[in-house]
Amino acid sequence: MHELLRTNDVVLLSAIGALLDSARIGHIVLDQHMSVMEGSIGLLPRRLLVEDEMVARARALLREAGFGAALASE
Repeated sequence: MHELLRTNDVVLLSAIGALLDSARIGHIVLDQHMSVMEGSIGLLPRRLLVEDEMVARARALLREAGFGAALASE
């Protein structure tokens, strides 16, 4: 698994997750329960990971959809 992005923005995370789902790109969100436990003050960002073999495809899809600025550096 490869980290695609890290964010505190749950709306952004949801939108990107839906985009990846529609493209059938497997992904997982980590640290979402830790963010809830810390009181939702936005201290701990959630991480979105994709399967290693899908990284290039996922990054291209997100850039094309206008989410390029949210991507973690390569």
